[in-house]
Amino acid sequence: MDDLTPQLSAALAPVVPHRAAAVLAGACARSPMLAHGDADVAGRITTGELAQLAATIPVGDVWQGSAPVGGERRPVIAIAAVAGGNGSLLVLVRESAAPLDDTALRILKGVWALVAATLDQRLEDAEPVDLAASRHAASERARVTAELADAHGAALSALLGTLRARDLDDGAARRAATDLAASALVELRATGERERELSDEPAEQAFALLRDELRPLVRYGSTEIELAGPGSDGRLPSTVAQAGRAIVRGAVLTMLEQEGVRRIRVGWELGEELRVSVRDDGPGELARQGLAMHGLADRARALDGDLEIDSVPGWGTHVQARLPLGPALPGRPAGPLAALNPRELEVLEHLARGRRNRQIAGELSISENTVKFHVANVLSKLGAGSRGEAGAIARDAGLGAPTPA
Repeated sequence: MDDLTPQLSAALAPVVPHRAAAVLAGACARSPMLAHGDADVAGRITTGELAQLAATIPVGDVWQGSAPVGGERRPVIAIAAVAGGNGSLLVLVRESAAPLDDTALRILKGVWALVAATLDQRLEDAEPVDLAASRHAASERARVTAELADAHGAALSALLGTLRARDLDDGAARRAATDLAASALVELRATGERERELSDEPAEQAFALLRDELRPLVRYGSTEIELAGPGSDGRLPSTVAQAGRAIVRGAVLTMLEQEGVRRIRVGWELGEELRVSVRDDGPGELARQGLAMHGLADRARALDGDLEIDSVPGWGTHVQARLPLGPALPGRPAGPLAALNPRELEVLEHLARGRRNRQIAGELSISENTVKFHVANVLSKLGAGSRGEAGAIARDAGLGAPTPA
């Protein structure tokens, strides 16, 4: 999104002259805010300032007035759009507070609607490596924000303690300063909450967006889609919500290409991770066409999750994805096994013990087709030519021990 703000600023300059332009993209945890223009203004704009402005202006309407942007109150024009349900904001810092005429307002709204939709599409189509980087950046930003909040909170608490000291003169001034510092402390905490929310979506809102995206796919067809939402008021990292929607869309599109699919059931379950389920009543042959699902598996692996395809001929196909809500946990295997997801590690451990596909399927409560799918992925990732070679690599890495088959 690095090139978006300069191009947008240049396009709007003839219609809305401005000193700086800033875009806040709530779904982009890696770089949620980008600014362009006069360095004295653009270089001082913060995510917190834009988040506070976004919380107060009506969605879809152009707001004109003065607001604290770039460290001081300035004349601005702002417009918010719910692009993809994630929330995006455009702010133009102006030289003058004179209101725009109707023509300029219409142009601004039209251009921003197109840009907001394009921005959301970019985020939805992000490469898996970018999603992983976004997750890491979001975690790091939350950590830094927490540290800053603690440091500033301690400073303000010390200020309050000093101002409350009994040996200070001018009680009226002391009371005014105390009230000011207390208000600043409250605002600091509120800003910290808004900063954390930039990387999150309400789970039900994320699923409602998915419902809207699926509706056109079956509007003129005979297939029925049943939807079971998370039923939770929890929140999802935006990268997880985007990946969950992308996996469902890809699975549904692939299932609809089959003959005889009358019903597809989509479900999300939210706990310590997001579990995505897409099940059809088709011929049950998608596991044999696993290449169509590889891009979806990449989306899951980018977030340290995994995806399974379980097909039973004559009974349909079940696609399941597991997407952790937090960063990767420590303690994952290093070396040659680092590329494997948790389910693949389980399958590899059974291979190392010399077990056959049917035994593995029984142990893990999955079909033999699903075991074959995981074994193929394990061999490919390890560069192994056979099950025995993969088992030897696993034992050398300390995973599993041979037992009688």
